[in-house]
Amino acid sequence: MRPPTTSVAAEATRVVGAARTMRVRSASAPPPGRAVNEDLVFRFGPLVGVLDGASVPEGFDTGCAHGTAWYVRHLAARLGLAEAVRPTATLMSNLAAAILAVRADHGDGCDLDHPGTPSSTVCLLRDGGDHLDYLVLCDSPLVLDADGRVDVVTDDRLDAATAELRSMVAALPAGGADRATRMRQAVDMQRARMNRTHGYWVAAADPDAAFHAVTGTMPVRGPGAVRRAALLSDGASALVEQFGVLDWAGLLDVATAEDPGALIDRVRVAERDHPDRLRRHKPADDASVVLCEFDAEAP
Repeated sequence: MRPPTTSVAAEATRVVGAARTMRVRSASAPPPGRAVNEDLVFRFGPLVGVLDGASVPEGFDTGCAHGTAWYVRHLAARLGLAEAVRPTATLMSNLAAAILAVRADHGDGCDLDHPGTPSSTVCLLRDGGDHLDYLVLCDSPLVLDADGRVDVVTDDRLDAATAELRSMVAALPAGGADRATRMRQAVDMQRARMNRTHGYWVAAADPDAAFHAVTGTMPVRGPGAVRRAALLSDGASALVEQFGVLDWAGLLDVATAEDPGALIDRVRVAERDHPDRLRRHKPADDASVVLCEFDAEAP
């Protein structure tokens, strides 16, 4: 369910309100046995975010000399700079500026028109004093607790665009050349739908993707004020969306009562032991959680 102020197209400059305290806790980790984390969590003043870089299957080219982890680090840094330079600009506008800046960071040695160019989901939350601005691009959801009512802001266009591909992969035999060939076909088909109308949108090399994000505003004062928010990569939201170990309210409660790292611990248990683990396209994933808490009454 999306809060009623959600929009996928509106672009307007918002005035940043008086500074207030936003308590932030976070955790992010790669799967056991893998050193590189292609997720990233960050905070730049009133702006917090989760980026989930798209893993590249073995044997696939990207046209880029840098890789996914490099891309998410640079995108986060450029988002922080955009926020510092233009704190009253919309999140869509600052994300577009960040994507454009990272495009320049690549230099001349990368083919940024390659369909496999490095990409990342984006989930952002910005404290504007008396309101929160949010942005969700691709499958990193935002969970909001407003006076006890829990809503989740999602961008389900990746799921819609790749439902056919998931069915194709699920029907593949366990091994052999035929599986490898059809896997390549499925990945190529997904890449062809990235940042296209009737496909899905993600941060990559085209700044226009930012203006297709799901965005909105929620109050932090008065009726309907947000008290808690969780920004998640899909590796963490899998506890709800894939494994069904928790519901969204339960996820918020675990992160609040324990800490975001406790949610990642539960992800690892589910990846190891849950019966539905065999239905996933990869056995384990990077997982990231940012928990933001706000006072019951603003000062």
